[in-house]
Amino acid sequence: MNKKYTKYLIGIAVAVLLLVGINFYQRHPGAVLGTFNIRSTSSLELIFFNVGQGDSSLIITPDGQDILIDGGHDNKVLYGLGKYLPPTDRTIEAMILSHPHSDHVAGLVEVLKRYQVDKVIMTGVTHTAPDYSEFLRLIEEKKVPVEIIDRPQEETIGGLTLQFLMPERSWQGEHVANLNNTSIVFKLVYGSTTALYTGDFENEENLLLQSMVQIKSDVLKVGHHGSTNANDKGFLSAVAPDWAVISVGVDNQYGHPHYRTLYYLKQLGANVFRTDLDGDIRLFSDGQGFITAD
Repeated sequence: MNKKYTKYLIGIAVAVLLLVGINFYQRHPGAVLGTFNIRSTSSLELIFFNVGQGDSSLIITPDGQDILIDGGHDNKVLYGLGKYLPPTDRTIEAMILSHPHSDHVAGLVEVLKRYQVDKVIMTGVTHTAPDYSEFLRLIEEKKVPVEIIDRPQEETIGGLTLQFLMPERSWQGEHVANLNNTSIVFKLVYGSTTALYTGDFENEENLLLQSMVQIKSDVLKVGHHGSTNANDKGFLSAVAPDWAVISVGVDNQYGHPHYRTLYYLKQLGANVFRTDLDGDIRLFSDGQGFITAD
């Protein structure tokens, strides 16, 4: 191959790479709250998995630690972890179970079998469903340290602050009629950016009235799959999210998300994402603002 032809091929390759790069950044200009480079290695990443009518999300801290919140009702969470974590990353530094309904706990059983889990954060409420019983058995078998949330408290994981707002009392060992209202609710703080995770907590008015922490947040994981009984207008107004993520299944039998919840969020000007329509949802923060992956 002569030198002239080689230079010609190199020129074409460079042109193609430039076009690909320009196209990439043209696809990601938009919904920016603060200036941020999506490819920064020191970013916070929030991933909300599309697990159907259930709930599962992953926080990847700026230093690469993984916090898994709930696991959905089947093993779709494994696909999500395999998709977004490198093959060599087989450790979940913290696993948070908001409450033990099957659409939140079932997927965590297989995660416990296939990943090293350094710590489980939960309430310890009593529930006799098979998925939860197996979850507890595996924790004991693998001797995974357990942290019980029984009061408002804060802790730091991977440079993030997690402000646990609910529950305000201990549910450990108790039988409860409405497990939704035992849900762990926490606010993530990274720099000046915030995200509120609400599980299926339905007494949102109590959270608004009783919490000593400001619940205003940039991102809201919308409570109970967008149902009307977990998203009071006053509560949503107090959170005033720029980004609202609803984890929900396609054509689910519950009618989630409720039209009233969607209307309130629209009134607030929130960017609303739904896993039934948008699939996996990814948000990135540099500590000053969030952008989406797409």
